[in-house]
Amino acid sequence: MATFNQFQEFEMDILKEIGNIGAGNAATALATLLDKPVDMGVPTVQRVPFEAIAESVGGDESIVAAVYFRVEGEAPGNMFFMMTPEAAKQLLYHFNSEVSCEHLEFTEMECSTISEIGNILAGSYLSSLADFTRLKMFPTVPGFALDMAGAILSYGLLHMSHTADEALLIDTQFLEGQNQVQGQFFLIPDPESFHVIFEALGALYHD
Repeated sequence: MATFNQFQEFEMDILKEIGNIGAGNAATALATLLDKPVDMGVPTVQRVPFEAIAESVGGDESIVAAVYFRVEGEAPGNMFFMMTPEAAKQLLYHFNSEVSCEHLEFTEMECSTISEIGNILAGSYLSSLADFTRLKMFPTVPGFALDMAGAILSYGLLHMSHTADEALLIDTQFLEGQNQVQGQFFLIPDPESFHVIFEALGALYHD
């Protein structure tokens, strides 16, 4: 069974470049939403074992605000965008200064806004991956949850085979003025999608 462990160095370099381009596209999309300049820090791109995904956001029982959706097309999988509730509130504050960052309860409108933001940002990364690999990949309608990281991951991957070994983690910071908001993207291809992605990256390298 293919996994990200089989990625050669040049393939990881390509994925890092895809992450950089995705960050630029995401920053542009976020700046358009906020109607103000937004920069993004250079994201770190790494492989993480499947069982360590929740640990990357503080552990199974850590409460996170998450946007998740299926990736459909030629390399199906799942994608998650996770933030701490504090980071989510800070991001919402940039849209509406009346948002309270002290209270971590989320209104229905705030949940909808975070879901749309996550959809746009994650979609920027997915589009970059699709453009580079020349694979048809597109997201489904996103879901939003405010819950323990372990519960969200379990729910989002209910239909998926246990043979998934690893995920691609893109850890990035959104910079607006002196403020920083950190979010993490997890791309978890279906097991059969690994081979498709490998072949696409290999073809790109040999072009």
